Amino acid sequence: MARIAAVQMTSGAEKAKNLEAAERLIRKAVKSGAEFVGVPENFAWMGPEPERAANAETLDGETLVRMAALAKELGVTVLAGSVLESGAPGGRCFNTSVLFGPKGERLGVYRKIHLFDVEVGDGQTYRESAAVAPGTDVVVVESPVGKVGLSVCYDLRFPELYRKHADGGATLITVPAAFTLATGKDHWEVLLRARAIENQAYVIAPAQQGRHPKDRMTWGHAMVVDPWGLVVARASEGEGFAMAELDLEYVAKVRASLPALKHRRV
Repeated sequence: MARIAAVQMTSGAEKAKNLEAAERLIRKAVKSGAEFVGVPENFAWMGPEPERAANAETLDGETLVRMAALAKELGVTVLAGSVLESGAPGGRCFNTSVLFGPKGERLGVYRKIHLFDVEVGDGQTYRESAAVAPGTDVVVVESPVGKVGLSVCYDLRFPELYRKHADGGATLITVPAAFTLATGKDHWEVLLRARAIENQAYVIAPAQQGRHPKDRMTWGHAMVVDPWGLVVARASEGEGFAMAELDLEYVAKVRASLPALKHRRV
């Protein structure tokens, strides 16, 4: 049994301010008993899209060094939701999620595979691939709270990725996100619950919420969903976090009583 927390925040174009907010919320969640804390996609910087490349860092850059140090100081597992990682082909960057263990060690690195190139009817056009290159590897890692499958935001719409998490033994799936207001209000909870039900795993979804530069709006509703598909914790408006118990015995019970993963025929 472990307590896990999904942070909700409103990141902007001031990296120092964003990192201060992320650290403050992680500390608050740990003070409330969390042993695993995740922050959202783009938690360190969420400015205008043309400025993405200029704000990218390496895996040894300021942002991730600070998250590793914080995990070590607090003795907890920290999901650095996603950062812009420099060095991708064609002068682009990766949208990269990193999981740190309680000794500050890097447990896993996942580069977002599915990129958000859409027009969703909110007055904005999103072309993530203009500055971001897609990753190629599915990542499932061992952690103090069990096996964790890593993903980021738009990945949520591609269930085949999460089947590979289940095949890899994941009992917790991470979905740090910056879901748009237009898509989030209709699809966010439905998709998170579907991924939990299909794979009989907990899903933790840290989220961006509110207004960002260039009038970009995100839905928020950071949450934790259990293996039966029930939302067991949800953040309200503004900054905060959703926290719930992760019970591996319950995962085993669900999988034994309704062995859908064993019944697959491909």
